[in-house]
Amino acid sequence: MRLTKPTPAQLGLTAKEGRILRALRTPAHIQKFVIGLRANFEPGGDTLRSVRGVLRHREAHCIEAAFTAACALWLQGEPPLVMDLTAQGDSDHVVALFKRDGCWGAISKSNHVWLRWRDPVYRSLRELAMSYLHEYTNEARKTLRTYSVAVDLRRFAPAMWVTNEEDCWEVGAAVDDVRHYRLITRAQARRLAPRDAIELRADDLVQYESRDRTTARRY
Repeated sequence: MRLTKPTPAQLGLTAKEGRILRALRTPAHIQKFVIGLRANFEPGGDTLRSVRGVLRHREAHCIEAAFTAACALWLQGEPPLVMDLTAQGDSDHVVALFKRDGCWGAISKSNHVWLRWRDPVYRSLRELAMSYLHEYTNEARKTLRTYSVAVDLRRFAPAMWVTNEEDCWEVGAAVDDVRHYRLITRAQARRLAPRDAIELRADDLVQYESRDRTTARRY
């Protein structure tokens, strides 16, 4: 569905769902909304909820929030774009993309302070992805290795990721399978300095706590 500025009804959303998303008129408003959602710690197992599922549960992890942010952007007349970041020995991270004055920014949900919003000041997707390099970590290791092309979610029917009552594994797999580009060489990766003690202590600062502190720090 290649609509430039769809109505909520055209995406299969209810009037209430549409009002919530259409009220988010700027990327900054969308960022505030997704950060305000509880963290989805997936206590019952892995999930990939649709936009409807996120609005119903009022919680999300990164790719669920990215889908929701992309949908909100689409309703404002902007393309629903996402980008996948992949890491070595670590989880992927997915952000929603937007452009201002020819420069890229990102709407992003993370339970940590690290992998969040990026202002639209990056001239390329590579520049934007590189802004996450020193913050994308697993314990002392810097793990970010690749970034994807911008994925236009209009290539998928809204029933697959906007209103799906089941998990959106097919769309998630497609985002994972698009072309990715290496950010650094293998030699550069070997030379990355480990994080110091102060940086490691900062990992204890999370937005939403879980009964299991280890779980809260994975999201």
